[in-house]
Amino acid sequence: MEAGTLLFVSLIVLASFLTYRYRGYMWPAPLTREEEGILEKYFSFYQHLPPVSKGIFKKRVARFIWEKKFVPRNLSAVSNEMKVCISASAVQLTFGLPGIYLRHFRYILVYPDSYYSQITRKYHKGEVNPRNQAIVISWRAYVEGYAIENGLNLGLHEMAHALHLENTIRNEEFDFLPQDQLAQWDSYAQAEMEKIQTGAQTFFRPYGAVDTFEFFAVAVENFFERPAEFKAYHAGMYQAMCGILNQNPLLLM
Repeated sequence: MEAGTLLFVSLIVLASFLTYRYRGYMWPAPLTREEEGILEKYFSFYQHLPPVSKGIFKKRVARFIWEKKFVPRNLSAVSNEMKVCISASAVQLTFGLPGIYLRHFRYILVYPDSYYSQITRKYHKGEVNPRNQAIVISWRAYVEGYAIENGLNLGLHEMAHALHLENTIRNEEFDFLPQDQLAQWDSYAQAEMEKIQTGAQTFFRPYGAVDTFEFFAVAVENFFERPAEFKAYHAGMYQAMCGILNQNPLLLM
C-alpha cells in the first residue's frame, strides 16, 4: 500500500474512533478506589444501595464525569471530590432512568460559595442555564445540602431543574419522562402551589410556589430527603413522583 493511501486509511480509522468515542458508545475508565471511597463516605443514597446497584451507580457516575466539562469559578481547580459528589447527585436523580445523562448540559460550573449574577443582579447558590448548556453549583451550599437531610438540597434542586428541562429539549434524550405521570403530577402541583400562595399549611416551603419548575425541584428535594413524610402528607403526589423518576427512596430505608 502506498504511503499516501496508508495515511488516508489511518486518518479514516482515527476519525471513526473519535466519532465513536464522542457519541458516548465507549465507557470511561472506572472510578478509582479513592473516588469510590468518596461515595462511601459522603453519599447516603449510594450507601443504602445493594451491591449490584452500587456497581451500576459507580459506572454511571464515571460516565457523567467523563461526559461533562467541570469549570472552576473563583477556584484554582474542581477537585475529584467535587466532581464525584456533584455527578452523584445527577445519577441519584436519574438512577431509575437508564441512559439519561442530561446531555444538553455540557458544562458544570463550580463556585466556592454564593456568586453574583450579572443577569439577575442578585447573589445565587446555583442555577441551570440551558442557553449556555450549563449547570452552576455553589460548593458550600452543595455540602450544606447533603450534611442535613431536611428537604433543602442544592445538588438535587439544580439537577431537578436540568432534568425537567432536558425532557423538553429536542435531542437524543427528548421526551423520556412518562406523560401520564407528568400530567397527574401537574394537577397535584397546581393545587399545592395554590395552597402555598393562599398561606394554607403545607408540607412544602414557600419557594415552591414561584412556578411549576421550582415546585418540581423543591418536591424532588423532599422526595429523596424526607420520603416518609412526603408520602404521609400526599400519597398520590408521592406515587406520581415515583412514576416520573422510576424509583422509590422508601425502598432503600
